[in-house]
Amino acid sequence: MADFTGFPLAGLDFYEDLEADNSKTFWTAHKKVWEESVRDPMKALVAELEADFGAAKIFRPYRDVRFSKDKTPYKNHQGAVVHTSESCGWYVQIGAGGLFVAAGLYTASPAQKAALRTAIDDEVRGAELERILGQLSSSGYTIGGDKLKTKPKGYSLDHPRIDLLRHQSLTAGREFGAPDWLTTPKAAKHVRAAWEEMRPLIEWLAAVTAQK
Repeated sequence: MADFTGFPLAGLDFYEDLEADNSKTFWTAHKKVWEESVRDPMKALVAELEADFGAAKIFRPYRDVRFSKDKTPYKNHQGAVVHTSESCGWYVQIGAGGLFVAAGLYTASPAQKAALRTAIDDEVRGAELERILGQLSSSGYTIGGDKLKTKPKGYSLDHPRIDLLRHQSLTAGREFGAPDWLTTPKAAKHVRAAWEEMRPLIEWLAAVTAQK
């Protein structure tokens, strides 16, 4: 495996062009650009981070269009995830807009959702999560995740953490865009630092939602 040297801007340009022409003809003609400027750098990046965070899964570039009205065949970004527990882990993505990093609980099972709400409802655990999310938000991360439009069953609208209780998934993410360091080996240091900043969230989520 070659060392990580950064994400070439050609990869961002590739995705910008793909958004205009998401076709097999375009993909076939430019596949080598994707391989050299997107796939291979992503492989090298997650290999460099593996010792500290674990092995990553690099997602396929093809969309699952079986149940979608949108039949465009290719994803408009390349992502990779490191799972720390079921449905929980770190994420990194490159696309036309540049670099994006995230971490959290994604496709949670019913049991995990219930465990998440129980922990949020708990005075000690809930306060811990509020502190973690507050620190991340102050550091420039956006708190996200799928949420119920109303309150979950069994909880009052005047609950002090009702907004958190609405979460069915819970993530923190940060858009880096395309800074000068993106095309250099320093990009790995920035992803590493971001993932470390989000480690308290990952550890909290893993502790409260781990499948017994």
